[in-house]
Amino acid sequence: MLHYRDMFLPGRGTRNFFIGVLIYGIAHNCLYGVLNNYLVDIQHFTEYQRGVLEFFRELPGLLLIGILALLHRASEWKILRIGALVSICGIAGLLFVDVNHAVLIALIAIYSAGEHIIMPARSAIAMHIAHPGKAGRSLGLTSGTGFLGQVVGGLFVAGVFFFSERYFPQIAKSALYNFVWIVIIILLGFMILASFPKNVGNETVKRPRLYFKRKCVKYYFLEVFYGARKQIFLTFAPFVLILIYGIDTAAMALLVGICAGINIFAGTLIGKLIDHLGYRNIMIYDTVILFFVCLVYGFADKLFPMNIALWAVVITYILDAIISTASAASCIYVREISDTQEEVTATMTTGISVNHLISVLAAFFGGWLWQRFGVGYLFIFAAVMALANTAYAITLPKPKGYR
Repeated sequence: MLHYRDMFLPGRGTRNFFIGVLIYGIAHNCLYGVLNNYLVDIQHFTEYQRGVLEFFRELPGLLLIGILALLHRASEWKILRIGALVSICGIAGLLFVDVNHAVLIALIAIYSAGEHIIMPARSAIAMHIAHPGKAGRSLGLTSGTGFLGQVVGGLFVAGVFFFSERYFPQIAKSALYNFVWIVIIILLGFMILASFPKNVGNETVKRPRLYFKRKCVKYYFLEVFYGARKQIFLTFAPFVLILIYGIDTAAMALLVGICAGINIFAGTLIGKLIDHLGYRNIMIYDTVILFFVCLVYGFADKLFPMNIALWAVVITYILDAIISTASAASCIYVREISDTQEEVTATMTTGISVNHLISVLAAFFGGWLWQRFGVGYLFIFAAVMALANTAYAITLPKPKGYR
């Protein structure tokens, strides 16, 4: 077993970083553990409207390359703080939303902008604090720490709704959701405080405003395929459970918490596998498994009785959550083809924007596809994208030292 000092370089703010990751994980699942039920219970969204919302929620990811171009001299730590502040603005607005869908969509997009700003900076710091050859494990530990926070967040909101509905039924659901939004604001405030490690992160960074390199083209294409198949599950898998199988808020939050709990260990394990097997092999195995996951998720209600179908869908939902942690393999690939720390962040930023070019279209198209042809065709599309991802990952050069 590796000792802490054997994995991380000294004087890089490692402790503060992981405290911030833990807090952010709690806040993340406080929101996404209840968001889909909130959209159904309070806002009365249909599957098509859910796709429209996701289009705008993912739009900041598409624009990320431009957003971070404005922050090209800010350190990764400063970018984390800015992202958290932006997210606070979006969540604070939810406290004042009644039934105006347009305002709601705008506020979720603002929160999402902060979330997307944080993404590349967090991955870059995770690799920057690690000793050479330990980046995969550092990313895995970062993922596991975030999932630990998500367990806490998921169990917290599940408990809030379970106990309030059982012992305090007079409390309106809208008040419970507002309580959750306040908790998220407080947590993001603590995350900002944790992002000030002593003597770290105050340097001026010379990062290119816009970054496109020919050597990164394969990474960009991988992000296109990953963005499409990821978006279908992220957007519509919870809606399947809620609309088709009748999962309530407490149960949905608990399921999200269970996924996060499993990923505490799965994220770390996959990080070790990336270091051991190489990013290329992990990318291939991940998407092959996902192909079958998509098919089960889309057709379980037609293949099995409803009670069995529910368990089949729950299991595949958990399995998808596990294999989603394998996306860390692409971060290792980026580091392999990058020459500097700043180039890593710039490349991943461009990759996220490319990823979201297809994500925003997949969200909008997916809602229409479900409404027009049924949920099965929606997940057939996701399965095809998974196969395309597999085929393209096979074309990557084999890393040195791996078969």
